[in-house]
Amino acid sequence: MDIEEEIQSSIRSLELDAAEDDVGIATEDVKEELASFDKEAVKEDVQINSQPAVMEPKGKTKEMKVSEEVVELNETPENRKRHLNVVFIGHVDAGKSTTGGQILFLSGQVDDRTIQKYEKEAKDKSRESWYMAYVMDTNEEERVKGKTVEVGRAHFETENTRFTILDAPGHKSYVPNMISGASQADVGVLVISARKGEFETGYERGGQTREHVLLAKTLGVSKLVVVVNKMDDPTVGWSKERYDEIESKMVPFLKSSGYNVKKDVQFLPMSGLIGTNIKTRVDRSVCPWWDGPCLFEVLDTIEIPLRDPKGPFRMPILDKFKDMGTVVMGKIESGSVREGDSLLVMPNKVQVKVISVHCDENKVRGAGPGENVRIKLSGIEEEDILSGFVLSSVEKPVGVVSEFDAQLQIIELLDNAIFTAGYKAVLHIHSVVEECEIVKLLQQIDPKTKKPMKKKVLFVKNGAIVVCRVQVNNLICIEKFSEFPQLGRFTLRTEGKTVAVGKVAGLLPSGTTGA
Repeated sequence: MDIEEEIQSSIRSLELDAAEDDVGIATEDVKEELASFDKEAVKEDVQINSQPAVMEPKGKTKEMKVSEEVVELNETPENRKRHLNVVFIGHVDAGKSTTGGQILFLSGQVDDRTIQKYEKEAKDKSRESWYMAYVMDTNEEERVKGKTVEVGRAHFETENTRFTILDAPGHKSYVPNMISGASQADVGVLVISARKGEFETGYERGGQTREHVLLAKTLGVSKLVVVVNKMDDPTVGWSKERYDEIESKMVPFLKSSGYNVKKDVQFLPMSGLIGTNIKTRVDRSVCPWWDGPCLFEVLDTIEIPLRDPKGPFRMPILDKFKDMGTVVMGKIESGSVREGDSLLVMPNKVQVKVISVHCDENKVRGAGPGENVRIKLSGIEEEDILSGFVLSSVEKPVGVVSEFDAQLQIIELLDNAIFTAGYKAVLHIHSVVEECEIVKLLQQIDPKTKKPMKKKVLFVKNGAIVVCRVQVNNLICIEKFSEFPQLGRFTLRTEGKTVAVGKVAGLLPSGTTGA
């Protein structure tokens, strides 16, 4: 008994020693290594880990993993997959959230047990077919109504690309949320329901299919994948006639919205609920007429314009929060950022320092254009930042104005109103939402020749293209479209409808900051 007690006490004292040193059993070798611990911390962690007798605290292993990830993500950029933001758009109930959920399931981001839990939850609400949407629609309001409200965000990977899914709301009441999602996207997936009556509802005037396509183009979504969903529905039954009918109606509209259908648009049939033609090609026994690619293949091979990692830094701020410092979130539109960089928060002109950069969930030393990042800043309080502010390089700051010249295309004025000086609307430009007023019409553009007309313009009607001066109440950060397309394209909305789309033609010197 005494011997057992002696053994127990010696084990306890050994454990205490180990805890004090924060290292395992203090052999001579380990003591020597401890001397050089400060110089080679990461190396040391690995060496100690390789000794079987040592138990590492969990937190430490986590830290070590993070430090390894930092190295891996930054020191071998050529091994990194490219990153794309994909926004799912389309009419309410077309199946956007269900498709997003199915993609996450098929790419291994969600396990079977979670899906079974959602299936039971949906069944309890008598909404059996909604369970896949629950992967993307996480709050209770969205689940009860079956409508996405906020822009859902999730990540998945294919062979060559890392993707961030942005699941935009389809309901017309939440179009402003959809705008904020689409303004971050590189590629749009337009989800169309093939079910009898549903395509027609979404496509006709007042349906969200048209408005979403126009907004996507205006907001810089240059590539569009049109997925004809619900092909497995009993009213469709993988019918080629129905698929061709939808394609033939969509092509002229996509052309009129400014898309080059041959180069920038790809159509494919799919079932989001059962996952057909998403990760693997649809079986010939199910759909004998389709021999094209599946959704993953299309997304993996899509080509988007390269951005300049060496350009002036621009990151519109989408959100901010406190987390042992001020953290801002957004998508880098131009330039690169690294730990220790000095940047400006515009329009306040507050100089800040970058403490850390997170990309997806990983801590990284730096990030380039196209990445969605969280940046921790010092030198500014969280309450001094608003959504729509821009994090910008000190040498070449972003333009700050309260008035600018713009080229506008009038889409649809309410109640056949006329568009003239004094017209008021809500301006959406990158993450900025501001009330604005048209103070002067400068010239009308001939739609055929694209040249200015000679006659003086006092008012215009639907369909017109006009150059005008726009005034906002507060200072906003924007750029000329010709220099920074991402910060120079906008939409005007009023009473829940998109009235006009446009691009910034010139910044008025009075408001600029000598950029």
